[in-house]
Amino acid sequence: MSDPGSPSQQLQKSLPKIVVATTVALSFISFWRGAAIVLSDLASTMFYVGGIAEHALGKSAPWFVLAVLLFGFAIRSIYLESCGMFVRGGVYVVVRDAIGPTTAKFSVSALVVDYVLTGPISSVSAGHYLAGLINELSAHLNSSFRLPPAAFAVTFGVAVTLYFWRQNVKGIHESSGKALRIMQITTVMVGMLLIWAPLTMLLKGRFSLPPLPTLDNIRFESHSLGWLEGTFWSTLWPAALVIGFGHTLLAMSGFETLAQVYREIAAPKMKNLIRAANLVCFNELVTT
Repeated sequence: MSDPGSPSQQLQKSLPKIVVATTVALSFISFWRGAAIVLSDLASTMFYVGGIAEHALGKSAPWFVLAVLLFGFAIRSIYLESCGMFVRGGVYVVVRDAIGPTTAKFSVSALVVDYVLTGPISSVSAGHYLAGLINELSAHLNSSFRLPPAAFAVTFGVAVTLYFWRQNVKGIHESSGKALRIMQITTVMVGMLLIWAPLTMLLKGRFSLPPLPTLDNIRFESHSLGWLEGTFWSTLWPAALVIGFGHTLLAMSGFETLAQVYREIAAPKMKNLIRAANLVCFNELVTT
């Protein structure tokens, strides 16, 4: 046995212990899983944004939704460049260093509002859809069972929010598998919808494009104009386009998740991020 007081033992005690974290010890996700995580947030709005936009703008609302989705490709390029700069600190630090602290505060505030609103809206909307489906099936089967849509939607929304909160606590790598599975099921459902909808139009013979977004075709509701109601702005076509664009921006909500998953994507990071971003944009464009 070596002497505790020997020079070698004293040297070992005096040396600092350093732990080096290398990428070998870390686990990363594929671009497929990264795209699934983004789509779980982004694509959830595709099931109800059309109804919200049509209620606010009238029958020409699909053109505004299409414009927002095409605008999403430009937003995708901004996120790709921002992630490529490798600026740590989140949205606040990136915007503060690029534009200024005041703009950074507004950006973070808007992001918090987006996080707080879109999750409950998506889950409650899904609850209404599910309650309607169950009630329709019950009526078709001549059963007296009915679900109260409002109460069921709230309960379902709370349960879904708690479930995804629990999954996010586990971490991106652990939850990405479930996100990928959810998107696989959703893709099958959307595929069935894309086949069923054209087939229905062909059999019914009712195929027609929505009216163009002209002043005569845009029908603003009172809540659509907000504080612009009663002013001349709603009679100007450029202002009407801006108002309509604002009511359909919800279709693009969720892109910020792309910046969050960038750090978890496997190498080559930038190449895989571009693949994930393109997959997200094309999927959103086709399905919505």
